[in-house]
Amino acid sequence: MKKEYKYPFLRLSDVNAPYRDAMSRAMERVLDSGQYIGGPELTVFEDMLAQHTQAPYAVGVTNGLDALRLIFRAYKELGMLKDGDEVIVPANTYVASVLAVTDNDLVPVFVEPDLSTLNLDTSIVEKHVTPRTRAVLTVHLYGRVCWDETLADVARRHNLIVVEDNAQAIGARALTPGLYGSYVSGGLGHAGAFSFYPTKNIGALGDGGAVVTHDSRLADAVRALRNYGSDRQYHNIYKGLNCRLDPMKAAVLAVKLPYTDAENALRREHAALYERLISNPVVIKPLWTAGAECVWHQYVVRVKDRDRFRAWLADRGVETAVHYAVPPHLQPCYQEYAHLSLPVTVAIADTVVSLPVTRTTPLSDIPDIVAAINSYRE
Repeated sequence: MKKEYKYPFLRLSDVNAPYRDAMSRAMERVLDSGQYIGGPELTVFEDMLAQHTQAPYAVGVTNGLDALRLIFRAYKELGMLKDGDEVIVPANTYVASVLAVTDNDLVPVFVEPDLSTLNLDTSIVEKHVTPRTRAVLTVHLYGRVCWDETLADVARRHNLIVVEDNAQAIGARALTPGLYGSYVSGGLGHAGAFSFYPTKNIGALGDGGAVVTHDSRLADAVRALRNYGSDRQYHNIYKGLNCRLDPMKAAVLAVKLPYTDAENALRREHAALYERLISNPVVIKPLWTAGAECVWHQYVVRVKDRDRFRAWLADRGVETAVHYAVPPHLQPCYQEYAHLSLPVTVAIADTVVSLPVTRTTPLSDIPDIVAAINSYRE
């Protein structure tokens, strides 16, 4: 039986409560339409997402992993990538980032994170570029944008494809303009992958994802690949997949997407309160940024004895989570990379703890949560 917490980490029913009536009307509209694959509801959402990211093309797909997989697959179909090409990836990320690379017979090159941001250390990316490097996958982990002039310069000088894993950072904004002038995460590079898993800042009722791009050829290829590889009925130009975002989920997402800034602002309020009130020296707080470059998908602290810290908080009614306990190169499915020396990545994985940061937690509860944090002793 699951333990009941006074301060739960996340209750999805609470997250969706403000949109319940509007979502119900949207779902009824789809139900009444009789069109349950494709159609105007999907088109409306795709147009909204494209406008949101300041990129001209958005393609709805089944989930965030498929969004990444389809981007790399499309680049291969277009002749811009081939088997064995190297893709620079942050070593500190969720395994899906790497799965999308290896699923396309590409080679991930793991690069250590910056300990202050927990994101890809852009200052050492160029050291990992080889004659086989064709792309860089930048991950905006925990809602913090991973983009700066250093990364943009490396990409331009080495003619690298820039793919963004924007699963956790919808609505975040970079301080440096992207390759096409946009400052919005997901629209900074050549293509961006979105996840609308229910726990995301903007989540679907079930899985959902999207590809956003500035390249019309890539958008066309992804549209075909998501639909059995067909560019028109019974005409299959690729050996494709079935990776379509259904209109029911698209209609729900279209309800929630206009509130992205409001949802992110609420998370920033939570994060700001944590930043101001946490004073325990054994708890390392995340790098604080007051601006829009972080949307706080997770508020992640680091503690030496994570299990003891989490147990301490649990005893005081505070539910926490871990994102992520095992880095990709140490997962059983990637034994070929287990020999890599990535000490910063491993140190992060051993110490991270995610605190409640969503609308599930009223701001008035934060001082009580922080009191439990500040009373902890090693």
